[in-house]
Amino acid sequence: MEMLNSTDLTRETAIQTAQNEVVLNAAYINGDWVTIEALATDSGAASFDNRNNHALYDPNSGEEIATTRLCTSAHVEQAVEAADEAFASWSQTSVSERARYLNAIAESMEQQFDTLVGLSVLNNGKPIEEAKIDVGDAIACYRYYANLIAEQATWSKVPTLESGIRLLKTYSPVGVCALITPWNFPMVTTSWKLAPALAAGCTVLLKPSEVTLLPELMLGNILSEIDLPKGVVSILPGAAEVGTDMTSHPLIDKVSFTGSNIVGEKVMVQAAKGIKDISLELGGKSAIVVCADADIDYACDLIIGGIFTNAGQICSATSRLIVHQDIATQLFETLKVKTESLQIGDGFATETQMGPLVSEQQLNQVKKFFDIATAENLNCLTGGELLEASGYFAMPTIYTDVPTTSQLWMEEVFGPVLVCATFTDDAEAIRLANDSKFALAATIVSADETAALEMALQIKAGHIWINEQQIVLPEAGWGGFKQSGIGRELGGDGLSAYQKSKHVLLTD
Repeated sequence: MEMLNSTDLTRETAIQTAQNEVVLNAAYINGDWVTIEALATDSGAASFDNRNNHALYDPNSGEEIATTRLCTSAHVEQAVEAADEAFASWSQTSVSERARYLNAIAESMEQQFDTLVGLSVLNNGKPIEEAKIDVGDAIACYRYYANLIAEQATWSKVPTLESGIRLLKTYSPVGVCALITPWNFPMVTTSWKLAPALAAGCTVLLKPSEVTLLPELMLGNILSEIDLPKGVVSILPGAAEVGTDMTSHPLIDKVSFTGSNIVGEKVMVQAAKGIKDISLELGGKSAIVVCADADIDYACDLIIGGIFTNAGQICSATSRLIVHQDIATQLFETLKVKTESLQIGDGFATETQMGPLVSEQQLNQVKKFFDIATAENLNCLTGGELLEASGYFAMPTIYTDVPTTSQLWMEEVFGPVLVCATFTDDAEAIRLANDSKFALAATIVSADETAALEMALQIKAGHIWINEQQIVLPEAGWGGFKQSGIGRELGGDGLSAYQKSKHVLLTD
């Protein structure tokens, strides 16, 4: 694919795209953009208020870049009816046909690569290179599920000890799905849910985060461009109320949610009322374990990548560093120098290595933890403050010798904040790594691969990297244990999440 140089990706071009190509004040329902009208007041239909108006911001500057209206319950009802009607035909399409549409989405995203990158930088704040990775990952996900569903046999024979019979297995789509995605990885987390749902033959209501709507709404244009059948996908820009309407609707068969544990618990309660299938990808407080034989310089690079990428706004961020006491002093010295050399700034600046937090709300959340650290008298190696600049910037921050009773050790910050502890042997490292109500991911840094693999067997986490950055492959199932969620995304597990197995027994 032909892509622009980073220097050609500017705020001005992204704003122009937002003004000219992103459809605002509308929901994508039944294959068309449906205008979202201003809400009428109680005083009469001729009088309107701004209750469903919503501002979108540039986190780099804190400036408002666009306004749009958010959906209401009526839009949810319209979208559910369209999805329910479309399911009968879409679920019966051939796997090759579904693969064709998934590849078409990927091809359209490739053609608009730089446009999508620019909107992500503008609305999310992440540096250009990170946004490029995001768009590339989303494209790869659609292509992966196109290939995976094309390879899935309609029938497979199940071995059985009974003589004179055959047992066959097939798969059916779950049904109408409500997909709710977060703001930290626009387009990426959408692809993780939408691609396998479409591959399986499900119809979909998609609610992207209202914080990062600009890149997400471009999907509606893409679906129109590729002539996806009407009703198969609806895109509903909305706040929490829209999510509630989706998850509690009696015609929704499955709910897939990525976000906070507080909201995830509410989603689970709502889904329980109709005995809906559910997937939850929730919080994390992941550990990075650095063993005594680790290369300190490389370990520091992995630590920085694991906690300061996307300004720490990653569910799998390795926000707890557990380092062997023999190398702790030297590692902290190196880590401090490398951290303080990070270029923090505007996502559109090519030299930027860490951008802003996504919103003022998230900035205040990180400030709250800075205040807690001060109250707990934690040892701050570097950072611990907000940056005095326009936009939503916090300093990359490291606290050392943090007790396991600290709120910063136990709670997810979702910002560029690392807490550290030391260990003396592998058993203690494993105990500290597992000392969390979350169990999403972990990283191990060691020169001894055999020992690292043994440690990986004992660390409670759904995804573990050994001597590697946080690369997430579409082939690898994604999800955690404990309070990090229910189910898996990506890989074959991700497809299975949108299918139900069906067995047929015949006389041989």
